[in-house]
Amino acid sequence: MNSHPNPLRSLDLFCKVVDNYGDIGICWRLARQLAHEHGLAVRLWVDDLVSFRRIWPTVDTLAGTQEVSGVTVQHWRGQDGLFTPDDVADIVIEFFGCEIPPGYVEAMAQRSPKPVWFNLEGLSAEAWVEGCHTLPSPHRSLKLTKYFFFPGFNERTGGLSFEADLQARRQAFLANNEGPAFLGGLGVTAAEAQACKVSLFCYDYAPIAELFAAWQASPAQVACLVPEGVGRAAIEAFLGAPAHAGTVATQDALTVRVLPFVAQTDYDRLLWSCDLNFVRGEDSFARAQWAGRPFVWNIYHQDKNLHHTKLNAFLKIYDPATPAVIDLNRAWNGAYPGELDWQASWQALQAELPALSGQAEQWVQKLLANGDWMDNLLGFARRLALEEWKSTENGLK
Repeated sequence: MNSHPNPLRSLDLFCKVVDNYGDIGICWRLARQLAHEHGLAVRLWVDDLVSFRRIWPTVDTLAGTQEVSGVTVQHWRGQDGLFTPDDVADIVIEFFGCEIPPGYVEAMAQRSPKPVWFNLEGLSAEAWVEGCHTLPSPHRSLKLTKYFFFPGFNERTGGLSFEADLQARRQAFLANNEGPAFLGGLGVTAAEAQACKVSLFCYDYAPIAELFAAWQASPAQVACLVPEGVGRAAIEAFLGAPAHAGTVATQDALTVRVLPFVAQTDYDRLLWSCDLNFVRGEDSFARAQWAGRPFVWNIYHQDKNLHHTKLNAFLKIYDPATPAVIDLNRAWNGAYPGELDWQASWQALQAELPALSGQAEQWVQKLLANGDWMDNLLGFARRLALEEWKSTENGLK
């Protein structure tokens, strides 16, 4: 009799990039965390290395296989029929139901012991998530079971992902007042650093022009820091010039500065350095919450306005969601009933920023109590592996 079950040493994570930076952003964070903090041999399968390189500049967009920051990165280009059971990892994750190669799945079924198989789902505060979290899904023809594992905002989900040292790094950054030097390295001037600093990361369909008009009429100076390539048409209309990194323009109370597109670790520092963050999709949405700063979320558009339901579900449980926060979030996503007075809404929100920052810090503590998404996933995976081992030892499989 073996003395212990499969210790789960390796993990394959499959990622197809739909939202240019959200999908790979989340998967890359998870891959690094699983490798660095949990000692797993991680292989990340990703189909878009160009988007990947924008958030991690050392990625080689031409390499089929490469080692990046302790993770094996495999360019996923439709490989199928090339897999044996030895190619299969102990844990297999498909991100957002991306349908891993059928040949790989067949190799999973032939492997002994079978891998623990997960579908990582999207982040939502909707009530149905709690009922679906950890649900099994038997394969229609093979002796395999996949489990749904949801991130979330309470103990009835998997929690949000965060690195073990994230809060310590953030607190040190703030305690040492590193923000001005960091922003200065991105070209932000001393005058801009004294203004109300807002980072802007959104989809092109966001009502940027309306927001800019409100900022131009603001009684206090606003410095908008936008990564290169974001909202290009609206940004260039304001700048009157191509939106290259380093381009800056001021109209009335608003200064817009285009920043270089930074690596993930520097993006966290940008969030920590600003008074308010506009974020989009899922990855920057989660990081904005860990930043302990007020934020406005541009949610990924879904048919039949299902994203409005998702937005409202979050605003219902988000503690710092004052009426001003709710109004601006809804208007930013086309979910506000009627016409928003953008100038009045912005001034109301700006007046609340100091109090909202304190509430955002309390929200961080609330999220921390739910545990880390990957810690929770690995704990569940070990329980599943132990159950299979016991069944195998008892001759039931």
